[in-house]
Amino acid sequence: MTRTTQITILVVLLALLSLFYQGLWGDPRHIPPVLVGTRAPVFEGPDVESGEPMSSEHYKGKVILVNFWASWCQECKVEHENLLRLYDKFKDHPEFVMVGINYQDEIPKARAYLQRYGSSFPHMQDVKGALAIDFGVYGVPETFVIDKQGIIRHKWIGPIVDNVYANLTKNVLTPLLSDPNPAT
Repeated sequence: MTRTTQITILVVLLALLSLFYQGLWGDPRHIPPVLVGTRAPVFEGPDVESGEPMSSEHYKGKVILVNFWASWCQECKVEHENLLRLYDKFKDHPEFVMVGINYQDEIPKARAYLQRYGSSFPHMQDVKGALAIDFGVYGVPETFVIDKQGIIRHKWIGPIVDNVYANLTKNVLTPLLSDPNPAT
C-alpha cells in the first residue's frame, strides 16, 4: 500500500469517526430549516370555517405568520392559547397577518376544534396536503414567518410555548414589523 493510499484511508476513517461522534452527541430532533431564506410558496385553499377561498396573494407586503396544525395533534392544543395571545398582541399592526393551515384533518373535526379552543385569525384547509409539501412540513405543529418581501425568515418545528413564544415575539416578529427597510 502506498503512502498516498494510507493517507486517504486515514482521512476517510477520521471523517466517518467525526460523523459517528456527531450522531452520538448531536440533537436527534434537529432538522435543518432548509427553506429559511428562500421565497415562500404561494398558498391558497378554502377557509376552514366558511369554505370561502383564501390566498397568500392577498397578504403581499405583510409579515405573515403561518402555523400548520390539526385537531388530532396534542402539541397543537398545547400551543393554541399562545397562538391566540400572539395574534392578539400583533393583530392591530397593519403589516401583520396570521394564518392557520389545517393539515391532514377532517373538516368537521377542525371546525369543532376551533369552536372549542377559539379562533381569532383565519384558518385555511390544506385539502390534499400539497401546502405542507410546498413548505417542507415534517409534522404538526410547525410555524413559519414570512417577511414583507415574501421570504421565509423563521421556521419552528414544535409547539410555540415558553421561550419559543418569547423568542418569536421579541426576536422575530417585532424586528420584522419594526424595520422599514428589511434586508431582501
